[in-house]
Amino acid sequence: MIKRIIYLFIAFTCMTAVTSCELESNVYDAYNTNIFPNTEEDVEALLVGSVYGPFRSNQFSGLFTVAIGGVQIYNDMCTDLGDCNWSDPYWFDIINVNFNLNNSNGPQLIYNNWLSSLSRMADVIKRVKEMDSISETNKQKLLAQCYCGVGWLGYILYDMYGGIQIPTEESLANPAAGVIIPRSSNEETAKFIEENLLEAAKYLPKNIKYGSADYGRFTAGTAYTVLMHLYMHDGRWKDAAEIGKELMKSEYGYKLVPNYKDIFTLENEGNSETIFACTCDHGIHTQYWLSQVLTDNYPVKNKKMQRWGGYRMPWNFYHTYEKGDRRLETIVASYTSTSGVLIDEAHPGSQLRKGAMPKKYGEDPEDTGAGSAIDWIVLRYADVLLLQAEALARSANNVTQEAVDRLNDIRRRAGLDEYSVGDFSSLDSFLSAVLTERGHELYFEGWRRSDLIRHGKFVTYAKFYKKSLTAAPHHVLFPLPQSVIMEGHGQVIQNPGY
Repeated sequence: MIKRIIYLFIAFTCMTAVTSCELESNVYDAYNTNIFPNTEEDVEALLVGSVYGPFRSNQFSGLFTVAIGGVQIYNDMCTDLGDCNWSDPYWFDIINVNFNLNNSNGPQLIYNNWLSSLSRMADVIKRVKEMDSISETNKQKLLAQCYCGVGWLGYILYDMYGGIQIPTEESLANPAAGVIIPRSSNEETAKFIEENLLEAAKYLPKNIKYGSADYGRFTAGTAYTVLMHLYMHDGRWKDAAEIGKELMKSEYGYKLVPNYKDIFTLENEGNSETIFACTCDHGIHTQYWLSQVLTDNYPVKNKKMQRWGGYRMPWNFYHTYEKGDRRLETIVASYTSTSGVLIDEAHPGSQLRKGAMPKKYGEDPEDTGAGSAIDWIVLRYADVLLLQAEALARSANNVTQEAVDRLNDIRRRAGLDEYSVGDFSSLDSFLSAVLTERGHELYFEGWRRSDLIRHGKFVTYAKFYKKSLTAAPHHVLFPLPQSVIMEGHGQVIQNPGY
């Protein structure tokens, strides 16, 4: 299973550690290319270290860490559904949409930490293409994983920052020379991402069965889901709808899990709704979600689990759920503490003063500290269905039966009344319903910021729900790190407004 991949990652990390300090931003050049990679096994080590390495949720590291520095955390905390009990300045700035260059733990951290990974992935592609010891068929499979990593990381950076610095032949040929790569335009960046994802989808398996040796690797489903988000980001509604139709084909095997709360449990890892998850295991990779969320007086079965009581769902967002919504079973709005005291909105104490606890994930009975081995889900089928509902309506410029059907797929699972086409007086009213449903379904999965931006409501919501005094139109993009701008010597331009 994925343990094999993780162990390889550890081995690769140890192999490169002695030189990574010398050339931190160019780890991909830390090995002797005259002797490495030389075999398919060598390439596997490179894939794990350079391609899969960023896409993990491991304690406080990885793109999908659930702590500060995680893509999903930044993208939801700055919206109407996120808040935090902790008083660190960086939490205040993120939550209140006060993005600035003075906060070293601000959202620019993603760009600073992960841009160089694009070059490492591109270098692996270059090395593999030059190898004669691997058959063309196996090369295609190996390269497809690289292309998916490049495309997905490219999309994350594009969504957060706009046009990115795309690795060039010159920069890859001589990484130590410090070649300055200017930012590409939005159009060039989107084309770069699209080409990589489409190339990946050609050769990746449509799905990988849970429990198999390759579970945890990228699939065509992974590549297409990210591509669908790219098309939605750029307003390519028809293209997005075509991808949604592709992902609904039976050969991908995706379907909704009957009970929402079962999606995020140890017992249901690798369920039919999961498209990509960061695989976790004790002693290797563990995620900290419940430790970040639960307060220390919340009754749990596993009393060894640490509980820090940080993340919250604001009460005004919590109250937008309909009565009887089964997804509320994963959100703690009221509980009796370990000392027998009722804690709720009317008696919040310090625990619920900022809102309800977005528990979402089940407990790991073997968690002996702050590390859960429950796989952290990043992409899932419910997201695709809701995007499909929106894409179909936008592309038709009308509320269609098929679009309503996709929305109802999600509402039915939540135990809510289904909509009919006649329930919507306009396209805008339908899109508003989809936006609401996406927030309720995908809370703290990292899509809220891009959803609000796409619907033209990000800044408005920040001012209304967060009472932000700083939110402005330019905040739809995060700032690039100031160090990147300075090192660019005028060739790398900061986003407007910063």
